[in-house]
Amino acid sequence: MKYQAASEILMGKVSDKREKFIRLAEGRTQSALDAIRKLGNLSNRRAYEYSDSDVRKILKALRDATSDIERKFGSAAIDGADKFKL
Repeated sequence: MKYQAASEILMGKVSDKREKFIRLAEGRTQSALDAIRKLGNLSNRRAYEYSDSDVRKILKALRDATSDIERKFGSAAIDGADKFKL
């Protein structure tokens, strides 16, 4: 019992990697969502002054960032993203 099979060791490492991914993905995604909500708070014209150009720049930056994430993960969602249908 001292020696584990190579497959057991490999399975343990895959499991550790999966657990690490879940932990980091949940935390980082929640932080990103919180930051996006905070950006939305800037829409209050009583408290802030901004132009349509400012808004377009913010939204473009967010779209570019999400597109980059999709590309990095190899998302199939990108394949149909450029097609518009009614």
